[in-house]
Amino acid sequence: MLPRKNISLNQLALMFAVLPAVLVALALLFGDWVWWKALLLGFLFFMACWWLFYKSVEWFIYRHIKLIYKLIAQTKATKREEFYAENLLPRKTLEEVEEDVSKWASEYRVEIERLESNVQFRKEFLMNLAHEIKTPIFSVQGYIDTLMDGAIHDESVRMNFLSGASKGIDRLANLVNDIDVITKLESNRLPLVRTDFVVQELIQDIFEELAQKAAKKQMELHIKKGCESPVMLHADEAKIRQVLVNLIDNAIKYGRDMGSVTAGIYIVDEKTAYVEITDDGIGISEVHLPRIFERFYRTDAARARSIGGTGLGLAIVKHIVEAHHGTVSCRSTPDVGSSFGFTIDRAR
Repeated sequence: MLPRKNISLNQLALMFAVLPAVLVALALLFGDWVWWKALLLGFLFFMACWWLFYKSVEWFIYRHIKLIYKLIAQTKATKREEFYAENLLPRKTLEEVEEDVSKWASEYRVEIERLESNVQFRKEFLMNLAHEIKTPIFSVQGYIDTLMDGAIHDESVRMNFLSGASKGIDRLANLVNDIDVITKLESNRLPLVRTDFVVQELIQDIFEELAQKAAKKQMELHIKKGCESPVMLHADEAKIRQVLVNLIDNAIKYGRDMGSVTAGIYIVDEKTAYVEITDDGIGISEVHLPRIFERFYRTDAARARSIGGTGLGLAIVKHIVEAHHGTVSCRSTPDVGSSFGFTIDRAR
């Protein structure tokens, strides 16, 4: 009994050739033919039926298989490749064709999912970008309209409104600059200029740069005890400065009053160091942690916008660190604080 599934073309041809061959042999026997002549003719008829059926079905199937490969293949064969495939190379079995089609379908499905994800990401990005741009534009527009309606003649109001409009323009300029930086990082149009530098010295420079902002909240900025020994990095110093400025500035913004911001520098191995910026501020809920490095993602939109920032700082951090072949991570607990860290190459 032939199996119903996974039957080969040869088995199918044999099955369909047997019946007409037996009928022909029996007809000849009943027609007073010599038995061996009847059997011989029946056998020859069987072989002819098998060959015709096998070749006809094979031609039909492989014609459609060729069409299938036209649909799923991404490259076009040369004349020589077509000749080899049709005349010299063994033809693929139906099982191999099924495997190729299944592989193509799987890859196509993954590609569709990726494209759908990109479309959704693009929609969210454009919505967020429009919202981020509209906020400072409407703010500046409101100040200017009020001044044009007569407030420009009141000196105290005029200066306050001009100051507000200036802040709105500065925010818009920062947003455009950050978008430009991310675009260049993603397209590798900001080449890395690696040099050797001591990371503790860079962090101290940034602490001095942001000291006034920290003083307004009576916060302390310091390097963690035990991490004072100089660690030499091999990286693009200007871009690592941008990473650290973003992380330390965020730590000050979201840290608690009279709190502290601590920088830790740890040697992972002979090639890698780990730099971490820690605050004791409001922290981040666990539900938000997987998405905090996305562009424009905010854990608390209202509070984040009142504090300031473009919403692109952590995305820039991630891109710069990954451009250095490092990884960036975050540990955080609400009302306990956050620690943002990244790995970076050490100088040899």
